[in-house]
Amino acid sequence: MHGHASCLERPRATATPPGLEIADIFRTHGDAYRRAHRLSKEQRCAMRSIEACRTAALGGHVDVCDACGYQRPAYNSCRNRHCPKCQSLAQARWIEQRKQRILPTHYFHVVFTLPAALRPLALANRRLLFTILFQAASQTLLTLGRDPKRLGGLLGLTAVLHTWTRTLEFHPHLHCVVTGGALRADGQRWQATKTQRYLFPVRVLSALFRAKFLRALRASYARGQLRFPPRTATLADRAAFNTFIDSLYQQEWVVYAKRPFGGAEHVFQYLGRYTHRVAISNQRLKAVEPHRVHFHTRDGKTTTLHPTEFIRRFLLHVLPAGFTKIRHYGLFAPANTATRLERARALLAAAHSPPAPTRVAPDWRTQLLALSGVDLFQCPSCQRGRMVRHPLGRGALPIPDG
Repeated sequence: MHGHASCLERPRATATPPGLEIADIFRTHGDAYRRAHRLSKEQRCAMRSIEACRTAALGGHVDVCDACGYQRPAYNSCRNRHCPKCQSLAQARWIEQRKQRILPTHYFHVVFTLPAALRPLALANRRLLFTILFQAASQTLLTLGRDPKRLGGLLGLTAVLHTWTRTLEFHPHLHCVVTGGALRADGQRWQATKTQRYLFPVRVLSALFRAKFLRALRASYARGQLRFPPRTATLADRAAFNTFIDSLYQQEWVVYAKRPFGGAEHVFQYLGRYTHRVAISNQRLKAVEPHRVHFHTRDGKTTTLHPTEFIRRFLLHVLPAGFTKIRHYGLFAPANTATRLERARALLAAAHSPPAPTRVAPDWRTQLLALSGVDLFQCPSCQRGRMVRHPLGRGALPIPDG
C-alpha cells in the first residue's frame, strides 16, 4: 500500500521542531542500537527514514510570501509507512478513495486476535503468519455470510492489521469492518442482518477462525515453510508441533465484536482512526530523557521504558517489505468493485441517498486546511500574502528570513 523512500545514511544534523518526537529518540540512540542489535533490512530502513524525515537530508522547498517576502523552509517527508509524521495526509487521501466504495448500510466491527502462544512463531514468520491471519479471518466471515441459514450471500469487508498493544508489546490482530448485510447469491436481493446490533455469534466466529487458521498453519509446516529460531526451536520436531497444534485447538480464541457502526459516516470515522495508525504517535510521548521514554497508554495511564527498550518494541511492528496491511474482501475485493459491488449499491439505492459524485482529490495543503484548519497558503507573518513555493535540493540549509 505504501512505498518507502530510499534508506539514507545518517542525516545532517538540523534543528528539531518544537515538541517531542520519536525521531529524536532514534537520532540520539539509533547508532548505538544498530551496533548492538541485529536488525532486518526493513527495520534499518524504517529507522533511517524516520531519522531523516523532514530534515535537510531529504531536500524540500522554501515558501516565500508574495506580499512581504517572509520565507519559510520546509523539508520533504520520508513517506515510510511506519513514520508517525507521514500518515495523516496518506490517511486522508485513502479515505477519499474508499468513500466511492462504501455501501449505504450499517456496519459491524469485528476483531480477530492470535493467542499469546502463537506470538513467538509469528515473530519469526511474520509474512506467512500475517497472511494466514488475513485469510482465516476473511474466510470465516465470508463463509458465515454465505450460509443460507444466515445471510446467504456475499459480504463486503475491509481488514486492517495491527501488531501492537498500547505499551508497544507484540500483539497481532485484525480489525475488520463488515457490511451489515450481503448480496444474495442470485444477485437479486440485498439481505440485511436481522438486527443492527448483531452479526454472527462470537463463539461460532471464534471456533471457525481457529479451525481455519490452524489448518493453514499445519499445511505450512508440512510444506516446510516455517522457520524455527531458538525461541521456537522445539517446535521443529513433528511430534512437538502436533502437540502444540492440539493445545491451540483446546483454547478459546478471542474474537471480539465491538460496538457496531450506525452507518457509513461512522465507518469513515473508524477508517480515519485505524487504517494508517502506527505503533505509537508523537502525541503520546510525555517525556524523553537520556535514560527514559515516558508515554501515555490508556485511560490516563503511562509507561516508562529505557530508550533501548523503546526502540526494540517500536521495531517489533515494522512490517515485511511490500506487505499489504489493509485488504478488501467479498464485495470490496478488487475483482468485484465494478460488478457485484455496484449491483449491491443499486439494490440499496431505493432506501438510501445516492453516492456522492466522484471528485478530484484536492492539493494536500487544501486537504490539511479541511482537516485541521491550518492554511499553509496564507503568510503567517503578514497574514495578507500567499506563500509561493520554490524548490530546495537535498542537504540544502534553511534560507534566512528576509
